[in-house]
Amino acid sequence: MNGRGIWKKGAPFFLLLLLLIVWESVTVLLKVEEWLFPAPSAIFIEGIESSRTLYGHLISTTELALSGFFIGSCIGLLIAAILHLFPGVKDAVYPLLILSQNIPIIVLAPLLVIWFGFGMLPKLIVISLVCFFPVAVASLDGFRQTPYELKHYFKMMGAGKNQLFWKLELPHSIPFIFSGLKISATYSVMGAVISEWIGAKSGIGVYMTLASSAFRTDRVFVAIFIIMGMSLIFFGIITFLEKYVVSWKRKEGKRDESGN
Repeated sequence: MNGRGIWKKGAPFFLLLLLLIVWESVTVLLKVEEWLFPAPSAIFIEGIESSRTLYGHLISTTELALSGFFIGSCIGLLIAAILHLFPGVKDAVYPLLILSQNIPIIVLAPLLVIWFGFGMLPKLIVISLVCFFPVAVASLDGFRQTPYELKHYFKMMGAGKNQLFWKLELPHSIPFIFSGLKISATYSVMGAVISEWIGAKSGIGVYMTLASSAFRTDRVFVAIFIIMGMSLIFFGIITFLEKYVVSWKRKEGKRDESGN
């Protein structure tokens, strides 16, 4: 691999390393108080020292984020399918879906607590509201962008509306669906943290709230870095699944075309 290839693959890492070096240097040279703006080294040390405490919070947030992501993604895909198969419903409902995204989740969360209490339900609703929209929009785009020639060919073969959807439009939209899933996967972590702010016994959101109230800025940064790391991991998992599923679908299509 030549120098250009190494730079292309490692550029984000080198940039992040440069930012950390500058950050560390500024805090040392200006003698910034740790409670105000801690150095990366202090944040790293605090993260190591708090690892046992953080483990329980991390597990709680991960379970909550994954549950909400799964529910929200399923709802988004279901809504997209209904709106696509019933255009009249889409004309009435789609503008309302867009309006629903203009309501700040942080404002809606206290209302959910009033209506549903402090249990799991309001938290899952918060995460689902964050996750369903990207999947719904991306899926609708995928259904709509199915080539007209293929639709016409299927109709000539006698395919009905349901067959057209299950055998052509849905498989064709898989890359679009994964695009929505990648966005929702990163949003799910944010939604989980926000939901924990409104009432939870454990979780990264709880850890962050306690650290903030105690002016432990280093712990707040530890929580921020954990949230960023979780989002990247979720994104990477969906990207890996996308490559596997899409490549498998392409191989299946080639076998169908060759008649084997």
